[in-house]
Amino acid sequence: MARTAIAPLPEKPQAGEPAAKLARAGRRQETVENALPNLDRVIHERMRLGIVSALAVNDSLTFNELKKLLQTTDGNLSVHARRLEEAEYVECTKTFEGRMPRTEYRLTDAGRKAFERYLNHMEALIQAMRER
Repeated sequence: MARTAIAPLPEKPQAGEPAAKLARAGRRQETVENALPNLDRVIHERMRLGIVSALAVNDSLTFNELKKLLQTTDGNLSVHARRLEEAEYVECTKTFEGRMPRTEYRLTDAGRKAFERYLNHMEALIQAMRER
């Protein structure tokens, strides 16, 4: 997983930058850095967040529906869906329609609760940033 580095703040104010502005930026950086370890890393990854979000507003979606919606490859979707299954956030049902396999995904109760916690956490982060 690629991580975005947060550049450290300079120790001394640069020419033209008030010290108070740098102090506020430092507090904001600390708030974000302290909150990030608490994020659900299973959901936070972009593709898995997409899967969980799509399933949160649909009773179920097939593999092909998710693939089309998220504009991804079979392999990429399979890997991320499996990770969500391992965390018990998503359940997968495999059936056949005639001779064609059909894979269907549903969000579990645990997955719905984890997604709700994740959204609440993100909302709190956004609010904290706006208050600064």
